[in-house]
Amino acid sequence: MKKSKNLFITATNTDVGKTYTTLKLIAIYSNMGYRVGVMKPVESGVIDIASDATALLNEVQKYNSEFLDLSIDDICPIMLKLPAAPFVANNLKPLDLNIIKQSFEKLSSKCDILLIEGAGGLFTPLEKEYFIYDLIKLFDAKALLVCDDKLGCINNTLLNLNFLSQQKIDHIWAINQRDESFNLISKPYFDAMQENILYIQEDLELIANNLLSL
Repeated sequence: MKKSKNLFITATNTDVGKTYTTLKLIAIYSNMGYRVGVMKPVESGVIDIASDATALLNEVQKYNSEFLDLSIDDICPIMLKLPAAPFVANNLKPLDLNIIKQSFEKLSSKCDILLIEGAGGLFTPLEKEYFIYDLIKLFDAKALLVCDDKLGCINNTLLNLNFLSQQKIDHIWAINQRDESFNLISKPYFDAMQENILYIQEDLELIANNLLSL
């Protein structure tokens, strides 16, 4: 059976734009002719509905008929009430990683590209010593790091990029610019650091192609 290409969307922190980016990538890859799947291994802060996972499932069902008979539980196997890191939200008890693995195997068989949205950032703990970046390795995925635009984003971006390189995780990165102050306080450094910085709002098709080339 042909294996899916697994692309993991992570970020420099929580509420940076992972779901927004993943939703856009579903449409872009689908319009390229790929069968696209989606997975949200764990979502916290779930009271009545897993809002991120629901949005992802609704979007992917527009394009991939093999996901029409799937439920939220299929694409988001672990849902926790407390809006906190999964390990904390699970009362400091380890998550059932076998459930995540089983869900991954099921979903990856239904698509050419599986988009996997993380929770929080790379060091968001799933267990005491098991983190989101461990899931990227578990899934043998390539990573897109969505970077924040607020004061402090230079430090956060560099720390995350250096860590991904140290872990030998193939990755690209892009900035989700939402704050006009970014142009004054952070953009000058990024422009000096690297030519052709990618931005989520402007460069998603290029980002999508670059991810596939990893």
